[in-house]
Amino acid sequence: MNARHSLANDLVLCDIEGPIARLTLNDPDRANVLSAATMSALREQLDAVALDPQVRVIVLTAAGRIFCAGHDLAELTEESAPRHAALFEQCAELMLAVGACRAPVIAQVQGAAVAAGCQLVASCDLAYAAETAKFAVSGINLGLFCSTLGVALGRSVGRKAAMELLLTGRTIDARRAAELGLINGVAPAAELGRVVEEAARTIAGKAPDAVALGKAAFRRQIEAPLADAYEIASRAMVENLTLASAQDGIRGFLER
Repeated sequence: MNARHSLANDLVLCDIEGPIARLTLNDPDRANVLSAATMSALREQLDAVALDPQVRVIVLTAAGRIFCAGHDLAELTEESAPRHAALFEQCAELMLAVGACRAPVIAQVQGAAVAAGCQLVASCDLAYAAETAKFAVSGINLGLFCSTLGVALGRSVGRKAAMELLLTGRTIDARRAAELGLINGVAPAAELGRVVEEAARTIAGKAPDAVALGKAAFRRQIEAPLADAYEIASRAMVENLTLASAQDGIRGFLER
């Protein structure tokens, strides 16, 4: 197990203890907005911890009262379509990187997750929120339908629920977010860290090669047509059975 150590820049902090890496959005005075600089910093830290073979789970947290207020609106007021295209491309690549990361990523949502902040939560493999956390897809309230956000949201909560959030701009509480499937569970604010820690430790205790293989296969098959999904999943099962961890686990079970 690796020793505890920390890496930091001004916008995203990284703390690694054993098999768990914690990335913390660290711009609380600006509600942890996903500015171009913050997206770059988060992607850099995510890529770095993914290369550490000792890291088995990544927990994404945020400093301050708000988890993430979405894109930096000041960057969206520039009258430059190429600049806007670059920002949304950067955001899409960040969300895809969360999914492509070999280690499961767990969002620990202590406060409001709005617009692209909600997209970030939806892009994570698991998410847990404090009872006081709020979620909103509020772009439509400003005349901006959050189409890019709908990609992750629709895949997380389904079409009807996603469209309701996208079309109304309403804020929902953590309980409703759990009912929709946006998050996995809700906890009192004082207990949220413990709940996430328990989930992370449980996953970290599983065979990392099987987890990485399974996460990648799940992400591919969930977007595929049914027949293709079974083909993808079957190939993954065959590959999984070649892993020593699986063979040892099966033999141990049979020898009980």
